[in-house]
Amino acid sequence: MSILINKHTRVITQGITGKTGQFHTAMCRDYANGQKCFVAGVNPRKAGKSFDGIPVFGTVEEAKAETGATVSAIYVPPPFAAAAIDEAVDAGLDLVVCITEGIPVRDMIRTRYRMEGSKTLLLGPNCPGLITPEEIKIGIMPGHIHQKGRIGVVSRSGTLTYEAASQLASFGIGQSTVVGIGGDPVGGLRHIDVLKMFNDDPRTDAVIMVGEIGGNDEEVCARWISEHMRKPVVGFIAGASAPPGKRMGHAGAIVSGGKGTAREKLAVMKECGIHVTDNPAEMGKLLASLVIPDYLPFD
Repeated sequence: MSILINKHTRVITQGITGKTGQFHTAMCRDYANGQKCFVAGVNPRKAGKSFDGIPVFGTVEEAKAETGATVSAIYVPPPFAAAAIDEAVDAGLDLVVCITEGIPVRDMIRTRYRMEGSKTLLLGPNCPGLITPEEIKIGIMPGHIHQKGRIGVVSRSGTLTYEAASQLASFGIGQSTVVGIGGDPVGGLRHIDVLKMFNDDPRTDAVIMVGEIGGNDEEVCARWISEHMRKPVVGFIAGASAPPGKRMGHAGAIVSGGKGTAREKLAVMKECGIHVTDNPAEMGKLLASLVIPDYLPFD
């Protein structure tokens, strides 16, 4: 079992005719059941054409009506990406995965306001996407480092998402679903949303949660975990050495007013029963100690 996507998911690529959209759609189609899962593209100026056998439609609504797709992957350039999200939401898709980095915050504030009351879930923007190993991947993550299993991964950091999956694989531990939520200050699904899904998934046994400095999402999630989570959680916070007030990588990764530091987040997570590490190289090892009988992670 998985959360959000599986081998039966049907996907539209918005921005399929651009260089980035073409490259990553091709990579996703080559992974597992991708040939069946990626069924349409959208470009209002190139409707009626096709890419690698995938038909291109003028609108998301048309693509959905013709193919039955319920998920969109967005590779549209930043000035137009929020409008692409709006179009997918208006078409009533179940999930929108926005990979685009650099969308203006004002645009995303407007889009999030428009989404109120909608059934559509948004992942991203500025995220690597998500993968259900050996079934389907939507996004830019390398598929070969993932293997099917029973551990969930949710992360604000793209590269640490891959690192967590790779470390788990080195212990022979597979993943149920790996979700990169992105680090922009205004976005869609947060840690707590994904943790709730993993908590309800009968085939997810434990979770790795990777956070970053800035904001309070990890603290909010930690307090929810303390009260509701029935499965062990391993936590790590990136950005411990970042100077206050300086943005580090993601637009949302900034410590301001003494809040949002790695130390502060790790302290709250530890108080809430999360198994924390301050070393990113130990995430897989710590998780293995919780799910592999008789495994001793440290000398």
